[in-house]
Formats: sequence, structure tokens, C-alpha cells
Amino acid sequence: MTLDPRSNYPSARSYVLKLHRDARCLPGFFVGRLEHLASGRHVEFDSPAGLIDWLALDIEALPATPKESA
Repeated sequence: MTLDPRSNYPSARSYVLKLHRDARCLPGFFVGRLEHLASGRHVEFDSPAGLIDWLALDIEALPATPKESA
């Protein structure tokens, strides 16, 4: 048996989530910023859907790992 030496959570897929000081789990109050650590790309969001939408788009824009492209 050989182990895959690649990290399950590579730094190229690391993000920092910052919630606004007034953020709450209420409509219009789920506010913050998400930043991709490797590239510095970031977005401010004002809803859970906005956060997930941007994260999904950003993940799709990342290059595929060798295992994913096979």
C-alpha cells in the first residue's frame, strides 16, 4: 500500500473568512469578507448565498490537481 503524499487540504485551497463585527445569522446581517490566501483575491459578501456562490466560482477557477485531471 502506498500513501498519497499530497495534502488533503493544500494551501492553494486555503481561505480566510472574516465576519463583520455586526454580523448575525439574520437576513441582511450575514456580512463579511473571504480571501484566497495564495492569490489574495477577495470578495465582500452580504448573505450566505453570496459567500457560497463566490467560493464555488473561485474553486472552479483553481487549476486542477493531477488526480482531478485524470
